[in-house]
Amino acid sequence: MSIFSKSNSVFKTLGPGFLLAGAAIGVSHLVQATRAGADYGFLLFWVLILACLTKYPFLEFGPRYAAGTGNHMITGYRKMGKFPYFTFIAITVGSMFIIQAAVTIVTAGLAERLFGMGWSGFTWSFIIIGACIALLLIGKYPALDKTMKMIVSLLGLATLTAVLLAFGDGRLETALHVKSPEVWNKAGIAFIISFMGWMPIPLDAAVWHSIWTKEKAENNRRKTSLKEAFFDFNTGYLAAAIIGLLFFLMGVLVMFGSGISFSGNAVEFSGQLIELYGKTLGSWSKPLIGVAAFIAMFSTTLAVADAFPRVISELFAEEKVSWKPEQKWKTYKLNVFIIPILSLLILFFFNASFTILIDFATALSFISAPFLAWFNYQLVTGEQMPENDRPGKHYRIFSLLCLAVLIIFNLIYLYTLFN
Repeated sequence: MSIFSKSNSVFKTLGPGFLLAGAAIGVSHLVQATRAGADYGFLLFWVLILACLTKYPFLEFGPRYAAGTGNHMITGYRKMGKFPYFTFIAITVGSMFIIQAAVTIVTAGLAERLFGMGWSGFTWSFIIIGACIALLLIGKYPALDKTMKMIVSLLGLATLTAVLLAFGDGRLETALHVKSPEVWNKAGIAFIISFMGWMPIPLDAAVWHSIWTKEKAENNRRKTSLKEAFFDFNTGYLAAAIIGLLFFLMGVLVMFGSGISFSGNAVEFSGQLIELYGKTLGSWSKPLIGVAAFIAMFSTTLAVADAFPRVISELFAEEKVSWKPEQKWKTYKLNVFIIPILSLLILFFFNASFTILIDFATALSFISAPFLAWFNYQLVTGEQMPENDRPGKHYRIFSLLCLAVLIIFNLIYLYTLFN
């Protein structure tokens, strides 16, 4: 087999990992990571690293479980008992409309900045949601798979180029000499939690990944091996973490110490974001970067628009064991309409700053993280998993340490919230 054939074969095994990266590289990166660097400089660098490390095992357990058992994690939760199963349902139903609304309004802001039609955020959100619905119903999983591979590669290259040029422009020395603001206060801790909440992606995504892994196996008509699942996950997760770091560095190098703070208006924020690139790459780059940023946020909106209806259809299928694939597809199609429409209603009636909406959604995700982390740990170390596919002793210890960190930060956040 030639090198080209081997590379092509490896690329074809990738899929769910790129969907994970596509879903991750959105609000957490373009908004939260950039805000962290712009407002606090390098002070919150450790938060980004800690978030990526502590979530790694619990997100990795999603494709591990799917590859080891051939099922998605919803089936695993149901077999574990009522508490994990209904807790997951409560977390999903309680957050899915807000998450869909949050990623859609940022995409809408970028669309208006890019196309300048003079339309409201709600109008753009309606158009974007309509486009997502059409793509999901016409292209189905294969189209989603191929689109994400292209989007993640494009945005990663554009952001890396901008960061390297920013370093070469002498901005690092300036950023290092600017005094960072106080972070250990109520506002600072609240931002740390919201930053960690979606960096690089909420833990709900472990379930999404397990569903996508199963879907990929069904499309390939063969079982996904544990080795393939690991490689796919690590590729996508590493891409999401690195691009998150690049956006953080853009915030530090270009905006920190400038006296400019990010706007709470989605359209104005999008303009400021594109300016970050324009200052380092030159004015010629603004249209190109505007397209790349819009595509990145559109990919997140598209992935979320697919993930939640897929989760809901699988939940119904768990209750109706005799359901055939056609019945699941009908439920999926119905929820592809219902969930975005209810999210649009949130955008229509929610008049506050879009950053408040995002901070609320990310904090909600972080508060629920220890519960999902524990459930996922129980799944892959319990009797449902084949013994050879379970994590080893050292990896289990690492996972439990990560869980302890998530719990500690939750307690700190709750303490500051009520004092």
